[in-house]
Amino acid sequence: MPAPELPPPQTSLPEAASRFGAHVLAAAATHARDVRAAVGAPSLPAAPPLPAAPAPPSPATGVPQPAAGPLDRVLRGPSGLGTASLRLTLRSDGSATDPSTAAGAGAGAAEGTPVPGLYFHPVPEPDPVRVEEVSHRIKSWALDEVSLYPDDWEEEFDGFSVGRYMVGCHPDAPSIDHLMLATRLMVAENAVDDCYCEDHGGSPDGLGERLLLAHTALDPVHTTEEYQPRWGKSLHADAPRRAYRSAMEYFVRAASPSQADRFRHDMARLHMGYLAEAAWAQMDHVPEVWEYLAMRQFNNFRPCPTITDTVGGYELPADLHAQDAMQKVIALAGNATTIVNDLYSYTKELNTPGRHLNLPVVIAEREGLSDRQAYLKSVEVHNDLMHAFEREASALAADCPVPQVLRFLRGVAAWVDGNHNWHQSNTYRYSLPDFW
Repeated sequence: MPAPELPPPQTSLPEAASRFGAHVLAAAATHARDVRAAVGAPSLPAAPPLPAAPAPPSPATGVPQPAAGPLDRVLRGPSGLGTASLRLTLRSDGSATDPSTAAGAGAGAAEGTPVPGLYFHPVPEPDPVRVEEVSHRIKSWALDEVSLYPDDWEEEFDGFSVGRYMVGCHPDAPSIDHLMLATRLMVAENAVDDCYCEDHGGSPDGLGERLLLAHTALDPVHTTEEYQPRWGKSLHADAPRRAYRSAMEYFVRAASPSQADRFRHDMARLHMGYLAEAAWAQMDHVPEVWEYLAMRQFNNFRPCPTITDTVGGYELPADLHAQDAMQKVIALAGNATTIVNDLYSYTKELNTPGRHLNLPVVIAEREGLSDRQAYLKSVEVHNDLMHAFEREASALAADCPVPQVLRFLRGVAAWVDGNHNWHQSNTYRYSLPDFW
């Protein structure tokens, strides 16, 4: 089935998406000057005059509005045709929207119980019309195009709720076709994890070979005429390779060459993380906590938020994406969201055969803590990573307030928030330990 022709890149965010990630950019006003002072950087130059942004409604209490300063450009966003909805949403008193850590706070809060003490931002309920359509299309793709799973896996596939997941993580996607780019890749990545590493026949034995051959479905082999057809045939050998091949074909037709190569690079990082964890399993070794966290920077969700611009129908230029500061922001986002998975999947993994490494298990083993103490410390580690992510994103937004950077940072923040929302609400897969 040929990939659909997607509309040209969008120039602005849909209005409903403009709220997402506002906590990251709004924090620039409070963090950026301190960050620059701490590293001895010169003060930000005064921004050139911009057309005035629409003022928020005057509050009934008459709270004075803050004076415009060098960071006003970051908070107001760009100006000009097609950029109005890139501005941040401000409350009626003129202050940026505050993040909330209260369980279930905010309209449309997710079902399920959030991890007590976890720092997160509640998000609106994902658009049910989009969720239903993405869920229908991804199941059709899995069954009809790539023969991804046998009949007895259907309940588990449905229980994953991937449509809700991807709609919640990509609120600025301009169309269902754009959402499907991320959804196919997510399902394919999950198939590789399940079938090669985890529940459905996975094993550390021979994992390197399986991952290498699967990776060639993302990063094509270029060899001699005699052997090229044999490689091509191998891409249909099992469900993970069929899924990778098909999902990547759709993706490269919509992405720029730079975006496609960026994704391949992050998938190589992911596969390297799988191999490190497999090596520890073969040695029956529990790594030090810092070693585990290093592995999790590679075996994590990073490939998902890194394509947020492709799914949004625009491109963050390669030189901006490759900045050290941007790479740090993306790494911290991946690290924080992966610890969310460790925390919500903790009891699920305890109920499966063998020892599954996750942060609470590693902390308990290496630091001599009880299961409860190790879990609660893992919550603190997550919170530290989240605060670091928001701090670094705020500093980058202040240093480089160009439209694509601001939009990409907002997209990554939306992915972080949507990822938590999905974990919290997916009571089919996850339940919390009885530690409170």
